[in-house]
Amino acid sequence: MISTVVWGTGNVGRAAIRAVEAHPALKLAAVIVHNPDKVGRDAGALAGLDHDLGVAATDDIDAVFAAGPQAVVYAASGDIRPDDALADIVRAIRAGAVVVTPALYALYDQRNAPAEFRDPVLAAVADGRGSLFVSGVDPGWGNDVLPLLISGLGTTVDAIRCQEIFDYSTYDQEDSVRNLVGMGQPMDYGAPMLWPEMPTMVWGGQIRMMARALGVELDEIRETMDRRPLETTVSTTTMGDFEAGTQGAVRFEVQGIVGGEPRIVIEHVTRIHPSCAPDWPTPPNGDGAHRVVIEGRPRIEVTIEATDEGENRSAGGNATAVGRLVGAIDWLVAADPGLYDALDIPLRPAFGKLGRKNS
Repeated sequence: MISTVVWGTGNVGRAAIRAVEAHPALKLAAVIVHNPDKVGRDAGALAGLDHDLGVAATDDIDAVFAAGPQAVVYAASGDIRPDDALADIVRAIRAGAVVVTPALYALYDQRNAPAEFRDPVLAAVADGRGSLFVSGVDPGWGNDVLPLLISGLGTTVDAIRCQEIFDYSTYDQEDSVRNLVGMGQPMDYGAPMLWPEMPTMVWGGQIRMMARALGVELDEIRETMDRRPLETTVSTTTMGDFEAGTQGAVRFEVQGIVGGEPRIVIEHVTRIHPSCAPDWPTPPNGDGAHRVVIEGRPRIEVTIEATDEGENRSAGGNATAVGRLVGAIDWLVAADPGLYDALDIPLRPAFGKLGRKNS
């Protein structure tokens, strides 16, 4: 059994505890928390399970690593604290652990990551003989292994489009929704996630990885951006009111240009309420979906809808990201120490999990 630590118990961490507990090759060794109110609570309660797991949450990071865990699921956010997240991850690698995380967008495409992110990780790998794999949903499997797998079913492929279509009122992170994405803010508000070149910084690595796997050279990466205001004030159950005239929907594309044409496209259609921008693409039903469209012969379209924690689509997406990451741990433990990306690590069947429950 591979002793595994879950670091963080928010939206991703809850799912990570459940995934580690359900994995037949892993043993939950510790749960690290930062909130003093969570210290001492059982991991099962923090994960929303109906039974205890016998692992009490702790904020004593030194003690956790002194025990020599083999793997760490780093579930703390890196969106607004990338330097701190990188330092935590490097610490775990230097301690000899395999680390999996969605926290650092710059390392999804590790071959082209900026030196300030890549070099400390490689130095930690050399010193501690640990490993790192960074991935998620979108960016993540929704625009790396899934579209590439489906593209292999085509006779000819003209273009690949990956879509995330989501109602962000289901997303349990109000600060990100209002301040990073700008929902409910005046239309002249400069939301950081919508700054020019920011989408390319986050999703450009996925474009480059798909191009690498497909054997094509990119001319460049372009962006498009469109925003719509709410026509009426709307109320949400999770985040309260969003006023008429404020930002209610965002649509952008990150385009991989091949031969002068957008051939590899990642598109996001994000709303705070379904009444905003009804002419834009919508999910088949519910609050959100990930979709891949292969234009070619044959034309192939696949839509994935995931739910968890009471039929919540955002929680379902988090759970799939965690499934991909936690499912890679035993592969990484058996592999050489290193810095890996999604093209290195196979998406494998749920071996040993059929019928296994943890709730």
